[in-house]
Amino acid sequence: MAGALSAEPMSDPGPLPPIVYHPAYSAELPSGHRFPMQKYARLVEMLREEGLIGPEGLWEPDPADYSLLAAVHDPDYVRQVLDTRVPSKVERVIGLPITQSVVERTQAAVGGTLTAARLALCHGLACNTAGGSHHAGPMGGAGFCVFNDIGVAARALIDSGEVGQVLVVDLDVHQGDGTAFIFEHEPRVFTFSMHGEKNFPVRRGPSDLDIDLPDGTGDAAYVARLKNVLPNLLQRVAPDLVFYIAGVDPHESDRLGRLSLSDEGLAERDAYVLETCLAVAPLVGVIGGGYDHDIDRLARRHATLHRAAAHAWRRGLARREA
Repeated sequence: MAGALSAEPMSDPGPLPPIVYHPAYSAELPSGHRFPMQKYARLVEMLREEGLIGPEGLWEPDPADYSLLAAVHDPDYVRQVLDTRVPSKVERVIGLPITQSVVERTQAAVGGTLTAARLALCHGLACNTAGGSHHAGPMGGAGFCVFNDIGVAARALIDSGEVGQVLVVDLDVHQGDGTAFIFEHEPRVFTFSMHGEKNFPVRRGPSDLDIDLPDGTGDAAYVARLKNVLPNLLQRVAPDLVFYIAGVDPHESDRLGRLSLSDEGLAERDAYVLETCLAVAPLVGVIGGGYDHDIDRLARRHATLHRAAAHAWRRGLARREA
């Protein structure tokens, strides 16, 4: 694996865009737990099988530390998580047991999105093989999300002066409530979420732009709505960096989504987002939600983002600075 990201300029990563992965992404969960934790390791295996990892290998991130996490989340909550002493009622809201393995996983995933974001700033495009934990808000986690990786990464990049304006394009089937609450009063981060109108969460966050879609929307109506919004949004926001949550839970067979997208619809969506955004700004992609019982099928679906990234890279759509 490639080493952790340094502050020094990086050489061109070669014929494929950088991909970030950490073995800790696959935490240990009790047998029968409904969260499909095995999908992360299987996704990387599938990327290797499909030849989507370049000769330089994978970028392994440094885990996010307390100071990064506490810049976005309540410091007491962060300390409870890192010390594995989260109250049981908070664990129930999160939906995951806060064990040492889960803590290491979430720190690695947050660090992975920050690493991928910095790689994108250097090379124009990069993807994490985890991320999109958009239900974690300022006061704590929820909905299988312990810490908000995009919230932490965007905050760190703004505070360091690496970017001045960020756009979050959240196409998970669930509204990005935690991200919206984190950046409710931050004009340098524009949050856009397009999701199912009748899905989780019940209490919606104050996104800068929300689009609610009815059950059974389908490929044509979904992509048409996205095409009607995204180009004007990019022009209006003029971001220095785009975070793209490529959730696959809008798929017709996903057990938590009801928007009825096909494999072809997801592929069209991801290709369109990358092509449109990369004409304006660097983009970092994270995989978001996906909840199929069949791990191989789910990992193959998540790989749609990485296939689209490889295609965009080969077409030269990413503006590479290194």
